Order: sequence, then C-alpha cells, then structure tokens
Amino acid sequence: MELSDYLSIFRKRWRLILLTCVLAVAAAAIYILASPKKYESSTQFFISTSGSNDSGQLLQGNTFTQERVKTYSQLLTTPIVLAPVVAEVGPAGTTPEQIAKTISASVPPDTVLIDVSVVDVDPVRATRIADSLSRSFPMTVNTLESVSGGSSSSVKVTVVQPATTEPTPVSPKPVRDLTLGLLFGLILGLGLAVLRDILDTTVKSERDVKAVSERTVIGAIPFDADAQDHPLIVQADPRSPRAEAFRSLRTNLRFVDAANHPRSVVVTSSTQGEGKSTTVANLALALAEVGSRVCLVDADLRRPRLLNYMGLEGSIGLTDVLIYRADLTEVLQPFGHTTLTVMGAGQIPPNPSELLGSKTMIDTLRELEARFDHVLIDAPPLLPVTDAAILSTLVGGAIVVVGAGIATREQLRKALESIDAVRGRTLGIVINRLPRTEASMYGEYRYGHTQANNRVRRKRRRESARL
Repeated sequence: MELSDYLSIFRKRWRLILLTCVLAVAAAAIYILASPKKYESSTQFFISTSGSNDSGQLLQGNTFTQERVKTYSQLLTTPIVLAPVVAEVGPAGTTPEQIAKTISASVPPDTVLIDVSVVDVDPVRATRIADSLSRSFPMTVNTLESVSGGSSSSVKVTVVQPATTEPTPVSPKPVRDLTLGLLFGLILGLGLAVLRDILDTTVKSERDVKAVSERTVIGAIPFDADAQDHPLIVQADPRSPRAEAFRSLRTNLRFVDAANHPRSVVVTSSTQGEGKSTTVANLALALAEVGSRVCLVDADLRRPRLLNYMGLEGSIGLTDVLIYRADLTEVLQPFGHTTLTVMGAGQIPPNPSELLGSKTMIDTLRELEARFDHVLIDAPPLLPVTDAAILSTLVGGAIVVVGAGIATREQLRKALESIDAVRGRTLGIVINRLPRTEASMYGEYRYGHTQANNRVRRKRRRESARL
C-alpha cells in the first residue's frame, strides 16, 4: 500500500481511529487513578580489590572485579543480604522475597558500579530499605569473600551514593502515561482501520470497480443524506452537485458507442438498495432537460417503486400492455411540463420473467423506440432474479448501478457475469452513494454554491414538505 492509500483510509475511518484514541486515553486515565503512587529510592556501590603496585596485578584485579560485579548484582536480592534488612525495616511478617520484589540492580557497561533502586508506595519505607541495604550488602560481601583463617576480604564494597528518594512518584506519571495511551490508541486505531479496509470487500471507488472489470465507469453520484426525502434531485435542486453528477452521466451516456447509439437502456444493480430507481429517474429528467423525448419504464414487476418517486398514479401499466388488457397509449403518463413520459409497472404478475421475455415485450420496446429518443427501463437487481439479464438482451444495453459500501466486489462480478452469460451488453457502470472525498476526484462544478447554501436549500425543502 502507498502513502495515498493510508491517507484515504484515514479520511474514511477517522471516526474509528478517534474512538480508539479516546478509549486508549480513557484506559490510561483509569490506570492513573486506580494505581497507587510509587516512590523510588536509589543508592550506588563501588566494587574494588586490594591494592598492588604491579601493573599486571592491577589489570588482573580489575578483570576479576568486573566479572565479580555481575554476581554481586544478583546477590543483592538474596535472603542472605535481605534478612538483616527485614529485621531492621520490618514490619512483622515481611519476608525477604517480598522485599526483593521492590529492589532492582543494574551494572553500567564496563564499570565496577552497581546501581540499586528501591520502589515502594511509601517514600520513607523506600528510603529505609535502601539505607539498610547499603549497610547489609557490604558486610555480606566481606563475609563471603573472606578467605579461611579469618583474613580480611580482598574485595571491598563502598557506598558512593547514599540512599536518596525522589519527592515525586515514579509511577504513575500522568503526562507520560496519557501520552503513551494516545500513541497506543493511534497505532491501534490505524491498524484496525487498515484491517477493516482490507477485510471490507465492498465497492467504494472506481479502483474497486477496475479490480473486478475493465468496463467503463460512466457516472459517479455523490452520497446525499437528503436523497430519501427528495429522490428527484435534478428537479428538486437542479444546481446541486448531485444533480450535476446526473448531467455528467447524461453526457457520458451519449458518447457510449456514438456510432451505434442505443435508444433503449435497462438500468439495474447487483442487489437491492443500491439506488438504481432514483438513478434512472434522475437520468431521465436530465435527458428531458435538453429536449429529448424520454420514456421511463418501470419494469421491476416484483417491487415497483418508480411511480412513488415520480408522484404518479399506477393502477395500470406495463403488465396490462403485455397481457393485452390495455393499449400502450393508455398507460403512458406525461411528467409535468417536460418531455418525459412515464410507464408504471401495473399489477404485479405471478410470472414476471416470462412476461419480460415475451414477444409482446419485444414488440412494446420496438414501438417505444420508434416514438421516443430514449427509452430507460428500471429493472430488478441482477442477482436475486433473472429479469434484468433477460431485458439486457432485448435492448441496446445495460447500465449497472453500484452502491458504494453496499455491493461487494464479488456481487458486482457475478452481476456482470450474469449479463455476459445471456450475451447481453453492459454499456457502463455508475457508482452511486460515493463519499464526497471520492466523488470530488471526478470534479464538481457548483455554480458558486457553498455548503451553507446547500444546507439552507435542504432546510427549505423539508419545511415545504411539512406544509
């Protein structure tokens, strides 16, 4: 992954990263409040051997001392050293093992020094343990290193730094712990964001579409939270960025196979909820804006919704024409003062696939193509049923709408394969519900509109709807 990929993930998953950071800092704060304060007392010992004027003996003694120091640092936490400390410091019932847990010793490289620290919740007790240790340890070493016959030890332990205790606690440290919590939360949040992005197989951008198919992306429609209340954005807010995206789709559709431009197009999707019906309705309005004669057909004979979006009556429609119960002219409804004509689905039949693949349907489509410049057909999703795949063989081609964050790459692949399997033609792919950051890559021309103006217009539309 490149840096741009991580930046893109950060923009998309910033809420997850922020939440992880907040939780990590909160956990650090709880740790700080719940942990007892601990204080550190330190002392230092210097290890030497008996003196000599011979340089060879001095070198030998120095090597002996450095090797011995490592052993002495471990000796500091043994009962033989700590028993006198327990007897002096107490309290009653304390064991050398308990005192040993509070003591740590280290040897600076290439030295004969031993740094000793004692950490305890009571600063006075920490000082007393370190002070008692500075007396017990030299005596123990002197005893252990004394040769037989009572002669004095050749090793001398000197306290070069008396026991001193820092007035501020060494643990917890609020600034350090909160900073570490924030850094841990940031790293964990970024890791979770990257992992979620890797595991998320939904189509989110044109790059994801290209990973599935080389078919052209002919439209990118930005996400609008207000789309449910105002699906016909080309009519409700014609100068909004989303309306402009549908006009771009209109332009791109005109250049699809310009030499043999299809007059009839089926618009479908992989699964439900990807916005195919609102897409085809707005595309029809955008085509009608430039004076084209457009017929919009609701061929979703299972869950028709198009007339609800258009605000038209749907007692009769396509199914009535296909079973010869109504004439084509009787089911065509003009939409306002535009060049758009709408045909509803009619009554839901028990055999939608058979009706849509019938000769009557072919004849109906040919007649509509003769009457109108563009015939747009809203069809059911490709994966649940075969209706859209059947229609793709009867018209000039199919447009597949992909809902960003809804359809997976595998679902899109299977949907396109279902069209190929019946030798249908896919004219292009429209990515719907794109986040603003992704949609901006395709360009937006706002006619001087600001986001504040857009919010005002949405508020006015909601108020007018309530009235």
